[in-house]
Amino acid sequence: MTAVQPGPPHSPPEGRYGRDDRRFSSDADARADRTLKIVAIVVGTLAAVALAVYGWTSIAGTKVSAQVIAFKVVSDRAVEIHLEVNKDAGTTAVCTLRSVDASQSEVGRKTVRLSQHAKQVDTVVTLETTARGETGELVSCDAAKGN
Repeated sequence: MTAVQPGPPHSPPEGRYGRDDRRFSSDADARADRTLKIVAIVVGTLAAVALAVYGWTSIAGTKVSAQVIAFKVVSDRAVEIHLEVNKDAGTTAVCTLRSVDASQSEVGRKTVRLSQHAKQVDTVVTLETTARGETGELVSCDAAKGN
């Protein structure tokens, strides 16, 4: 067995754990930490504001609702559809209507723009068909783009 001789403590190899330099002092680390925290708070706040604005515009967008009150087949080539639309005054609504025949094939489709400056619009739309229509249906009704 060999005996271990006590000696001076070994120091780590030069440059292995960074330099002992003023630029790397604890004050510089504290400043870097503060700067990083401030940047994180600013970026987080901006992201939260952007998300809130997006959510608000999605929820509070212009609402348009519509329903077919009645329809009447006036000939083999036309259907009259009585449409009631509720919207904000000044909003232009774009509604698509259709008619189907007895076999449920679409025989007519029409998109109408309703730009009356009223909250409720009642109108009768004449829908031309390629064959005798059996129904008058509302496909969609939304606010016009750019409102």
